[in-house]
Amino acid sequence: MRINKYLSLAGVCSRREADRLIAAGKIKINQDLAQMGSQVTENDNVYIDEKLVKIEKERILLAVNKPVGIVCTTTSNQGSNNIVDYLNYPKRIYPIGRLDKDSQGLLLMTNDGELMDKLLRSVNGHEKEYIVDVDKDLDKTFVKKMEAPMYIKELDRTTMPCEVKLLSKRRFSIILKQGLNRQIRRMCESLGVKVIRLERIRIVNIMLNDLPVGAIRRITDEEYIELCKAVYVGKEEYGR
Repeated sequence: MRINKYLSLAGVCSRREADRLIAAGKIKINQDLAQMGSQVTENDNVYIDEKLVKIEKERILLAVNKPVGIVCTTTSNQGSNNIVDYLNYPKRIYPIGRLDKDSQGLLLMTNDGELMDKLLRSVNGHEKEYIVDVDKDLDKTFVKKMEAPMYIKELDRTTMPCEVKLLSKRRFSIILKQGLNRQIRRMCESLGVKVIRLERIRIVNIMLNDLPVGAIRRITDEEYIELCKAVYVGKEEYGR
């Protein structure tokens, strides 16, 4: 198989990130630097920065209730408050997407690079739901403006239409089908509203429910099958 697919299946990173690592000269196949499109066989050894990488036979998918203050990174470059060090899970796993440092709630962690790739492709329209508390009273005008496409100057991007529901004077739920950097906070700021608390409660069919802050749980077989049916559109059912 191609080297970028191998790294993805090994849960190291997405295929796109694998291509960047290859271009940076960080990947070796046996003793040779990998090239774009290099093939890997079952007899080859693959290394990232001289560390051997193997495809884990056990497919891991965890739901995590990320606390505020923890960053969604796989390295210690930003200190010991990264999600990998925080969980200290006995096997290599990576976050699917990000949840900013000031936010809490549902984060999926996996060693399944193919699933990670599918979920990170915003064009597939995978839903993510949040509960947001703000510093001002809200009204129907706020809801309409939040739901409509909105240009975010800092990112030079326009948001996709989304679904917003008022839950109280200063709380609302929002369902997004994309994941721009600090998107909800930036959208609120453009309307003169400051986010006080932001919690993600759902990714596709996976719910946070009553999982305690800082806790993890294994995704059930039923949840996994439903998730894969939503993610692997047009393909045969992706078994566990």
